[in-house]
Amino acid sequence: MPALPNSLALIGNTPLVRLAGPSAAAGCDIFGKCEFTNPGASVKDRAALAIVEDAEARGVLMPGGTIVEGTAGNTGIGLALVANAKGYRNVVVMPETQSREKMDTLRALGSELVLVPAAPFSSPCHFVHTSRRIADEREGAVWANQFDNVANRRAHIHGTAEEIWAQMDGRVDGFTCAVGTGGTLAGVGMGLKAKDERVRVALSDPHGASLYNWYAHGELKGEGSSVAEGIGQGRITGNLEGAPIDTQYRIGDVEGLEWVDRLLTEEGLCLGLSSGINVAGAVRLGRELGAGARVVTILCDTGFRYLSTLHNRDWLVTKGLPVPARLAD
Repeated sequence: MPALPNSLALIGNTPLVRLAGPSAAAGCDIFGKCEFTNPGASVKDRAALAIVEDAEARGVLMPGGTIVEGTAGNTGIGLALVANAKGYRNVVVMPETQSREKMDTLRALGSELVLVPAAPFSSPCHFVHTSRRIADEREGAVWANQFDNVANRRAHIHGTAEEIWAQMDGRVDGFTCAVGTGGTLAGVGMGLKAKDERVRVALSDPHGASLYNWYAHGELKGEGSSVAEGIGQGRITGNLEGAPIDTQYRIGDVEGLEWVDRLLTEEGLCLGLSSGINVAGAVRLGRELGAGARVVTILCDTGFRYLSTLHNRDWLVTKGLPVPARLAD
């Protein structure tokens, strides 16, 4: 690999790995895109860079400006790194329910961190609306608007999907992931279907989100709850409009956490719950497609970001979730 020209060139071009346990469970080949190898250790680095470069190209983000965003954490981390590399300031508004590791990381990166109580999107106190108000009030500030800014999904149409297609030698039968903003699922789905319209694109939705019912029954209705961070959506975002979704699965936390544990103990991959939910969805899609199928999903971020939650025995007990054998003592 040749030397890269700058640190931002480290974003993207992530490895793709065959996952042995999920492949055996599905009866076909399941592959994970290792987005935890991005500089900010998550898939959100891609959207962060695309959103900033789009704002620069449109002339709304000027030298010395400020990038403001409402985020569950990972997009904020990506934006903080991009802002540092480009000489901008960064403000992140985040629900106070997110992991301590994300908060500590953002502070360490130099972001101005604003914590707000968790609130429904209909509330003016929701972290997204709060971030928009802050951007409106500060001179030289730009609101990233990751949920409705389609620069987000373009990063995956022209980046992630192209990489997957090349890494899979043009043989992809299915793709699935969960939705936070919708940029990854919509963008990769659009990019892969432009190569081969037969690629089956599936939504893997956590409990508590509304999109499963939307795509299955045409009704935005959430049922249950999930402890997953950064995924789960109750509306059709700008990035989701026109997304080519063929089928949908609802994945519970216990099923997702089982794959988090198995991937760690059997394959040495320390991941977060969104990755576990994605892998569970990939196994379901693989079973439907049958022997010989090749299914790709997203390994969203590192599990080291959840040491105080998903990988902590006491926290799992307080949430009524099963404690894996590796944490039992």
